[in-house]
Amino acid sequence: MDLHKIAQIKHADSNNFFLLSGPCAIEGEDMALRIAEHMVKLTDTLKIPYVFKGSFKKANRSRIDSFTGIGDEKALKILRKVSETFQVPTITDIHESSDAAMAAEYVDVLQIPAFLVRQTDLVVAAAETGKVVNLKKGQFMSPESMKHAVQKVFDAGNQQAMVTDRGTMFGYQDMIVDFRGIPTMKQFAPVVLDVTHSLQQPNQSSGVTGGRPDMIGTIARAGMAAGVDGIFMETHFDPANAKSDGANMLHLDNMEKLLKDLVTIRQAVNSL
Repeated sequence: MDLHKIAQIKHADSNNFFLLSGPCAIEGEDMALRIAEHMVKLTDTLKIPYVFKGSFKKANRSRIDSFTGIGDEKALKILRKVSETFQVPTITDIHESSDAAMAAEYVDVLQIPAFLVRQTDLVVAAAETGKVVNLKKGQFMSPESMKHAVQKVFDAGNQQAMVTDRGTMFGYQDMIVDFRGIPTMKQFAPVVLDVTHSLQQPNQSSGVTGGRPDMIGTIARAGMAAGVDGIFMETHFDPANAKSDGANMLHLDNMEKLLKDLVTIRQAVNSL
């Protein structure tokens, strides 16, 4: 399976990694276009196949007063505008089976959240749209068990699946990345490392998820050395005031240096 081809990723290069990146949530049109413009310029220069990421809705919030979105259709239309403006594919996560067909009208890749990846009806609904399906590995699941989630997509008649590792629960309020899972899951489908969510510190007493953004570079570089096919990183020009997941996002200004490092590491890995 050639993920670069099926996702129609701009500047597809089988020798490079691909990047899923953008804000955690779509907060408005201006912010989405601003982030997308910055990321497209960077990835064009570095020839990194790029997919713009943005959640049209945040359903898995700790508190009822947490930001969940600006409205489903409004956010999805912004994702479509990003795609049309910059000629890049887009990805968004879905939380209910009924979301699948709706979101598929606007985006190229449907993402199944980690907490929901065992929900058969949801996975099948995403697969049946014919879109690429990104399966987040459950924080509670072994890498080996993700073969069953991938098989659900295949059994639904869709061969376009990828798996994203986003860390494993380590105690009540921390995550770890087990890099042994990367080669294991590559037996089933292309593998992405979700760097920023792997650095979450969930279940804080405040009801707001914490994070370790200072470790983003470390985890991303290690993942690239371990052979991931793609990198997932959420980014924002003002993480401190982002409406969702600001505690573990990479500042947009820091993206260029890290991406250059990752390209260098990828080239070194390819030369081995």
